[in-house]
Amino acid sequence: MSVYILVVDDEPDVEALFRQQFRRDLRAERFIMDFASSAPDALVRVGETREHSLILILSDINMPGMTGLEMLPKVKEMRPDVPVIMITAYGDADTRRKALERGAEGLLTKPIDFGQLRQEIDARLGQAA
Repeated sequence: MSVYILVVDDEPDVEALFRQQFRRDLRAERFIMDFASSAPDALVRVGETREHSLILILSDINMPGMTGLEMLPKVKEMRPDVPVIMITAYGDADTRRKALERGAEGLLTKPIDFGQLRQEIDARLGQAA
C-alpha cells in the first residue's frame, strides 16, 4: 500500500516548490505527494484515497471559494484518522485557535520551514510503518 500526502493550495508554484523540496523522497518512493488546487478538489481526492494510506493533509487556509478552514471539518468527517496541518501567511493567535478548534493538528506559517515539515512527515511515516 502506498503512503500518500495531499497538499491543498491554490497557488500554482506550490507544487513545484514541494516537489523540489522532497525530490529525493519522491524519487525513492518513500511516499506519494499529490496536489489539489482547491478545497472541493481536495475533498474529492480524500474520498478517492482508499487504495492508499493517507497519512497527512497540508492545506492552505486562504483559498478562493471554500477556505481551508471551511474544508477542515468536512475532511475530518470523511477521514477522522488523518491529521491535517494548516498553512497560512498569517500566523496570528485567532487563526491558530480557529484551525485547532476545527480539528487541525497544527499550523505552519509561510514561508514554510521545510526542515520542520520534513520532521512531521518522518514522524507520520514512522507511525504508518
